[in-house]
Amino acid sequence: MIPLSVLDLAPIAEGQDASQSFRNTLALAQHAERLGYRRYWLAEHHGMPGIASAATSVLIGHVAGGTKTIRVGAGGIMLPNHSPLVIAEQFGTLEALYPGRIDLGLGRAPGSDQVTARALRRTLQTDPDEFPRDVVELMDFLSDEPRQSVRAVPGRGAKVPIWILGSSLFGAQLAAMLGLPYAFASHFAPQQMLEAIEVYRANFKPSAQLARPYVMLGFNVIAADSDEEAALLATSLQQAFVNLRSGRPGKLPLPKPGYLESLGPQEHALLASVLSCSAIGSPDTVRRGLQAFVEKTGADELMVTSQIHDHAARMRSYEIAASVA
Repeated sequence: MIPLSVLDLAPIAEGQDASQSFRNTLALAQHAERLGYRRYWLAEHHGMPGIASAATSVLIGHVAGGTKTIRVGAGGIMLPNHSPLVIAEQFGTLEALYPGRIDLGLGRAPGSDQVTARALRRTLQTDPDEFPRDVVELMDFLSDEPRQSVRAVPGRGAKVPIWILGSSLFGAQLAAMLGLPYAFASHFAPQQMLEAIEVYRANFKPSAQLARPYVMLGFNVIAADSDEEAALLATSLQQAFVNLRSGRPGKLPLPKPGYLESLGPQEHALLASVLSCSAIGSPDTVRRGLQAFVEKTGADELMVTSQIHDHAARMRSYEIAASVA
């Protein structure tokens, strides 16, 4: 049985606000803990009407404080938006509050548009080597004996596992070089997945954190008691992607009967591409989808995301996924 984890964007559904989103997030994390999910990650996005996890470390603290055993972390912190020292202090604080339960996944995308990215850090990184340098600097701040004169307090000596996130070969190469676990965003950008996995495993160098390659892959699961019900629930995610790529980001829409039939060839091609790593259907359908995906990729762990408008249906989807994995 492959380990399953949860990726939560803290979606703001139509008819709801951020406060309701955060209540749903905590309830889902507690549910996932009871179901045996390994970790619960939250993703950093900014300026998105349908995503409430902008202050990611704050929300991680909320979830960790409301759970007992499940690992909680960032999937990920978009490091170009932040000073490495600030992230070392934030995650050093989280580790001090919840010892042995905090993960730190790092990505190099801004998680926003360029205007928002500039507002976050005032300058935009253009040097491709800046992200690797920031990762190494952050790792040094968290080490037992930092080389830098500045100290992260809390942070120094914090045993926070660091992951590299990516959707291209860049992250795979960096994770392999640093000997870190690698999480690939196949739930929305699967095009280079297999090549990235191959590059990572072929070039991996053991480190103090990790002796052998470890790959976690994002995977969409929309599970319900029947294929028909799941297909209807999935139209919320489908609408959200089409709206986002059309320059109309918004809250997570209500399910829409007949939505796929209303789309043109371009929208169908978009969804077929970005959502190719998905299992949508009944328990048996989802079981087959998960098994086929693991056999194809050899993943060590799956990070399941279920963008479903109705909170109870979303809870049920994770319950079904846990029962069939």
